[in-house]
Amino acid sequence: MARILIVGGGCRGRELASMLVGEGHAVRITTRTEAGRGPIEAVGAECWIGTPDRLATLRAALDGVTILCWLLGSASGPAQELQALHTTRLEFFATQAIDTTVRGFIYEARGTTTAAEALREGIDVVRGVAEGNAIPLVFLAADPSDAEEWLAQARAAVNSLLIGR
Repeated sequence: MARILIVGGGCRGRELASMLVGEGHAVRITTRTEAGRGPIEAVGAECWIGTPDRLATLRAALDGVTILCWLLGSASGPAQELQALHTTRLEFFATQAIDTTVRGFIYEARGTTTAAEALREGIDVVRGVAEGNAIPLVFLAADPSDAEEWLAQARAAVNSLLIGR
């Protein structure tokens, strides 16, 4: 059993969580507001109120986490905020995970709302942090509009990190 943190608990994140909970894992999903609690808890995951817009609200969510999933390729918001989610905010949060129990990182490298350039920058950011600190890293490149393929790739990513540890 592992504890998995999903930052970006939209529909796909909750589907992944439901699968992982069914396999006996403890899953924590972040949401920006209390309104997200019901759908998160309905899949058996722990709800964490916090937002990448205020990273201090997420720091304690890392407690006891084995795998960190940054699933924000289809986040909503102004282009400048989406850019920050995949650059400055991602880099800061990834560095926060270094001296924790996190032993694997999954980055959603494809999305529906985020500019391709921001996602490419995110790949470079997380790769640099992961390589510099020997944290195993997996990129999700499945098309988010193909829910079945996305879920299969996300589950395989989690499995590869758990087996590799």
